[in-house]
Amino acid sequence: MSNISDLIEEFILAAIAQEKHLKISRNELANYFNCAPSQINYVLATRFTFDRGFEIISQRGGGGYISVVRLSLDEDELINNTMTRLGSEIDFQSARQLLENLRDNKLMTDEEMSVALCAVQPKSLALPFDFENKLRSQILKNVLVDLCVRKSKEGR
Repeated sequence: MSNISDLIEEFILAAIAQEKHLKISRNELANYFNCAPSQINYVLATRFTFDRGFEIISQRGGGGYISVVRLSLDEDELINNTMTRLGSEIDFQSARQLLENLRDNKLMTDEEMSVALCAVQPKSLALPFDFENKLRSQILKNVLVDLCVRKSKEGR
């Protein structure tokens, strides 16, 4: 059985599939799912991130509406924005979201994503936390460089 966060995510994804933009009241959504508004905030903050191809715009006052926008970036923009946002450190959860977004945007296959995930998971790196996040960032930057090189060789 799905938990409430999964149900909220599925609902928002279904609504946004119709259009690339969804405007909804946080309180109305919380009432619909019979949960606290903070549960809606949690789902938006963890499952609708830039790394997963979304932008959240919060509008305070007048009922507190939230806009969820599915970003439509071309491959170059996606790779460049991802490289810029990557920074010098990244935790495993963020790395997973980043790789899933690249896969969802057809920049890598399921198999490539799986290999990259294996390379950046904590048990593969086995380093103190601060070094682990730095090494994970370097590995992902190399993956992005490789994607750029392959893309240019394919003439896309």
